[in-house]
Parts: sequence; structure tokens; C-alpha cells
Amino acid sequence: MRLIDLTLPMVTGMEVYPGDPPVDIRVVHTHEKHGWELRKITMGTHTGTHVDAFSHMHKGAATLDDIPLDRFCGMAYVADAKKPFPRGAGLIFRETAGLELLEKIREARPPFVAGEISEELERALLKEKVVTYTQLTCLEQLPAGEPFWFIGFPLKLAGADGSPVRAVAVLFEPGDPLAGLPVFSESRR
Repeated sequence: MRLIDLTLPMVTGMEVYPGDPPVDIRVVHTHEKHGWELRKITMGTHTGTHVDAFSHMHKGAATLDDIPLDRFCGMAYVADAKKPFPRGAGLIFRETAGLELLEKIREARPPFVAGEISEELERALLKEKVVTYTQLTCLEQLPAGEPFWFIGFPLKLAGADGSPVRAVAVLFEPGDPLAGLPVFSESRR
């Protein structure tokens, strides 16, 4: 088994979407003064590598704490727009996917879509109750045409429209006892 971290590092002053709160991470307790170290973090819920709840772009839609945990992980594939998408598995886009792929994605019934997606596609997917992840990194390390596990759990923020995540791909080697886990069926949605 091999883990690939798909998460951008969170640092003070990192780039954020125009108008979003700036990131400020500072030490407020030190070992020398307090006997422990503690940081204060200020940022928006859509900072860095993050997941979007349906409520992010649709008033009255489900917030993160309304979405079942199994929607934030599962088997996934790198999506190739020129080939059929596997049904019931998460789709990760290395190249920008736009609204022109919406119907093809609908037919595949993924629990989540991640990677390089346009704002228009993100809005449409959230309306369709497909969880979206953006600002992932290291996508070039993911295998094309091979299934892998994707995990991107949000913080448990009550009523949240989104959350930073630690997004990880789990790749299985031949003979790994977990390698044969089935792709989730479309009944997950």
C-alpha cells in the first residue's frame, strides 16, 4: 500500500479565492511560556484543499454535517474525458473539466468529483448532490486507468458549507489484502 498526499500545505498568507478571508496561522502559546505549543488559525472554510457541501452554492441544501461520511471516501479513478467514466466511483480530474462533461458525469453517478473542475461544473454537481473537492495537488502521481482509494474527510463543523481536508489517495500493490475491495455501487447516492 502506498499513500499519496493530495493536500496543499496551509501557511499564513497563502493564496485564497478573491474576497475570501486571508490565512493567518500564529503561535499563541509556547513551550517556554506555557509549557505547551498552540496555534490560532484564521481562514475561510474553502481554503486550500477543501470539500464543498451542497449548501456552498445552493441555499437551503445540505451542509457538511448532513452528508453521510461514506460520501467523503471511496474508490476513485483519474477521469479521462475521452473515455467512459466508471460507474459509482469517485472521479479525479487532472485537467480542467467543464460543464460540457456534466451529462457524462451524471451517467457515471460518482459520490464525489475532485481536482480541476470549473466553477460552473462545481455548481452543477453540487446541485446534483455530488460532493466536490478542489485545490488538490500531486494529481500527476495518481495512476491512470487503475482504481485507488480516495479519502478526504471534512472537519465536523456544524452547519458548514465547506471545510479544509487532508486529501489522500491510497494505492494498492498486487497481493495487498485490500486490493480487491469492490467499487461502491451506485446505491450510495
